[in-house]
Amino acid sequence: MILFPNAKINLGLDILRKREDGYHDIETVMVPVPWCDILEIVPAKGTETTLTTSGREVNCPPEKNLVMKAYRALEQQTPIPPVDIYLRKIIPDEAGLGGGSADAAFTLRGLNELFSLGLSDENLADIASGIGADCPFFIYNRPMLCTGTGTEMTPIDLNLKGMTIAIVKPDVSVPTAKAYSKTRPAIPAQSIPDIITRPVAEWQGKLKNDFEPSVFPEYPAISEIKEALMRSGAVYTAMSGSGSSVFGIYESDILADDLSSKFKDCQVFVSKI
Repeated sequence: MILFPNAKINLGLDILRKREDGYHDIETVMVPVPWCDILEIVPAKGTETTLTTSGREVNCPPEKNLVMKAYRALEQQTPIPPVDIYLRKIIPDEAGLGGGSADAAFTLRGLNELFSLGLSDENLADIASGIGADCPFFIYNRPMLCTGTGTEMTPIDLNLKGMTIAIVKPDVSVPTAKAYSKTRPAIPAQSIPDIITRPVAEWQGKLKNDFEPSVFPEYPAISEIKEALMRSGAVYTAMSGSGSSVFGIYESDILADDLSSKFKDCQVFVSKI
């Protein structure tokens, strides 16, 4: 079985308050985008489950990888045979794109299908929530309003069909804990669900990411990418999650080669939505 775990972007991200447990209540809309890893799951040749990675470097031992954590979490719920898993990493890490979470969620979905377990999306999302905050989103893999710590999800109608998205990932990593430590939680004047009912061309300046004011001064390269995407014709651009990738949404076609020439030291992805 071959699967293609995809990335996500955040349309807006409001940090509402700090909780007593040390986490934060947020509001954001997550949207799947077609920048994908490649995941293959096959019956094990031996008696133990294995994970083999390729592509982008994965700096953790197999048992600490979210893919193996997904297998172990499902194994605790129901007996499943051992498998050999092959993961080719393409989505950049530490980019605010959820690549590792997608890999874990697609592992759960793949095992459910491969072994005809009959688990519902709700069952799988419940298991996924114990692996990582973004993991449940990729079980449903459709636009979702995410609240609480990001794990409370409500389907949302959003049609970006026909538009083009560009994602630029600089050679910069933003530690999530550090990004949160410098934010100032506040209730916004307008909620994200209200703003995104407007045309995309009206989002800029209204639909914000609360990480940007604290991240941009420390990582000016990210701010410069956002400004460059706006100059290139994007009708809306923002940092995704806590960074470090920045995306732009365009109403017309753009060429990946054109953007790659502007961002020579970055990873660039361009696709129709």
